[in-house]
This record gives sequence, C-alpha cells and structure tokens, in this order.
Amino acid sequence: MGMKGRLTLGAVVGVVVIGVVSANAGAEHGATGKKNTGTTKAAETKKATFDGDGDFRVGTDIKPGTYRTSGNTDGMCSWERAKDASGDTVSLPANDRVSGASYVTVEATDKIFESSGCKDWETVDAKPQGSPATRMAGDGGMFKVGTDIAPGTYRSTGNKDHLCYWERAKDAEHGLDSILANDNVTGTAVVTISTKDAHFKTTGRKDWTKTA
Repeated sequence: MGMKGRLTLGAVVGVVVIGVVSANAGAEHGATGKKNTGTTKAAETKKATFDGDGDFRVGTDIKPGTYRTSGNTDGMCSWERAKDASGDTVSLPANDRVSGASYVTVEATDKIFESSGCKDWETVDAKPQGSPATRMAGDGGMFKVGTDIAPGTYRSTGNKDHLCYWERAKDAEHGLDSILANDNVTGTAVVTISTKDAHFKTTGRKDWTKTA
C-alpha cells in the first residue's frame, strides 16, 4: 500500500524517551567460592518499538495503543491508519506528514498502520515523566500537554509565512473530531493551552514561549 498525496494540517518535533534498564545480579559469598544459593534476579524493561518504515497489521504485528516517533528532521516522515489494505482513501481514518515528533493512537478497529521515512515508533508511557517545558520549537510537531509542555498561554512572534499552523487536540487519533481549535497565523500568535488538552501541534513557525 503506497503513500498517496493527501493534505494534512500540520507537521511535528518531539521528545526522546529512553527506556529504563535494571538488573540485580547474585553475588558470590564464602571462602569456598560457591555461588549464593538464593534466587538470582535480572529484570530488563524496554519500550515496545517498531520500525519507521513498513506496513504493520494491527493486532498481529503491533498492538492497538498510542505511539510516538521523534527526531524527524527532513519532513519525509508520513503515516496512515487504515481500515483495510485496499489503499483507497476512504479506508483512511487519519494520516499525517511529520516534521519533528508525532503521537498517534492506533485503534483496535484499524487493520493496517503504514509508516514511511519515520524514525522508530515507541509506546507512550501512561504516566508522565520529567518536568514539562515552558518553551517549544515552532516546528517541533506534536507535544503532549502535561508531559512535554506545561499548560498555559504561549506566544510566538516573527512569523511571516502563511503556512504557520497550530492545533489544540483532545487526543492523538488525528480525526476532525480530535481538533479543539486550530489556526494559520502570520505575525504574532497567542494561544492558551488548557489542562484538559491532550496535545498541541505546531509547524512552520517561530518558537513558542509561555507568558502566563
């Protein structure tokens, strides 16, 4: 199933999350040099990931859930959620072309998830990690509110391109119902990101700084 030229509303940049690795090894004790008879435990926790290129069967190759890709800098990353493998545009609930990072929720009703030219996808932690930032790159892509960025009022200045776009979203499904508000702005842009917003997408503009 090949990619088709479709109009998307924005592009994306993101945050790199590193998996946690832990290990507890048994030790040798006593003058005889015998190993400890206690149970030796070794645990390793890694994020589930899959490649940034390919067609993936939902429920077989990948599980339904929310995934993130980050570090896409050439604007060539694109993805599609599909109800079947026909390649028809009517079978696509959502698609996007990405600059930077993107989040996407793959539903159990999806049959195929197609990714092209993207960095690897990884599962998203259910619980936030780290401190959310108060500044974000204007072409950074999609940010998770409360995790990547703090809610509040942000301002971006010096935008001279009509392609500058921002979007407040209630989820990562990328449907029309996902959009709470969006705009294309020339010049100065001001937007208030709510604590109830799930994600904020920004592309083709100057950096944003939290003002309140």
